[in-house]
Amino acid sequence: MGRYLIRRFLFAVVTLLASTVIVFGLSRLAGDPLMLYAKPGGYGMTEQRRDDLIKKLGLDRPLAVQYGVWLGRVLKGDLGQTIVSESKVSDLISQRISPTLQLGSAAFIFAIVLGVPFGIISAVRRGSIWDYAGRTIALVGQAAPIFWLALMAILLFAVQLRWLPVGTAGPDDIPYLSWGKLKYLVMPAVALGWGPAAAILRLTRSSMLDVLDAEYITLARAKGVSSRKVIWKHAFRNAILQPLTVAALTLAGFITGAVVIERIFAWPGIGQLTMEAVWNNEFPTLTATVLFLTAIYVVMNLIADIAYVYLNPIIRYD
Repeated sequence: MGRYLIRRFLFAVVTLLASTVIVFGLSRLAGDPLMLYAKPGGYGMTEQRRDDLIKKLGLDRPLAVQYGVWLGRVLKGDLGQTIVSESKVSDLISQRISPTLQLGSAAFIFAIVLGVPFGIISAVRRGSIWDYAGRTIALVGQAAPIFWLALMAILLFAVQLRWLPVGTAGPDDIPYLSWGKLKYLVMPAVALGWGPAAAILRLTRSSMLDVLDAEYITLARAKGVSSRKVIWKHAFRNAILQPLTVAALTLAGFITGAVVIERIFAWPGIGQLTMEAVWNNEFPTLTATVLFLTAIYVVMNLIADIAYVYLNPIIRYD
């Protein structure tokens, strides 16, 4: 098991290094970096300004050396500066990561709380009204677009019923765990987590059905083992492996893919920062956010692999 974990860790490191090569290569394939610092149309840059930028960006060195210098800065936490304000990109990301983590964590909790229990009940009581209710939730969750769910939630709960506020993450002077702050989180979290909750529900139900039909479950029941022990000790532990992988990658997807939700609800997170970088042509910010989000995906995938080993020690990796 230790050798497997070491290999997975090394593979994650290699993947991160490969992602830095891709991100750096795309930043150069996008065009001359100096053009980003010129006035609209590419005019107005003096020779002195051009020479200063070439030295500052290291464009007078070979491409491999430029990549090495850039990677060294990234490893030190230096993600560059914005073009217009020359602010540190690392500071912008550190300011925006907290709202995104709050939104992603809330959506993840909602997806797990809704998906796993309903999936188990739907499998254990197949053919019942609980089964049909769970399958309906899964069907609606995977069929309805996320932006439609968000807009319908705003129309119903914010405009018509006026139960929940919409727009921004709420005032900064309100405690995070108070209802005055959490009420701003309810609609974005539910809208973001509904689709993944449906996917986890379907996968949990399918995995549970496969396990419940296995011969060792039939044998356990024939020996008189209680239904609760059969479901939770024998069936659930073996059926949870596939949902576990989806859940880990879903959490990464919440953090990295909340662009639409953050845009609709004006949520000041990483997704909103990425969209602002696209609209304002802030390529250093866009490059840094892409690299940052890629790193989150790789780390979450590694965590899922580690959880696999400790959740089911029977599995052996050669």
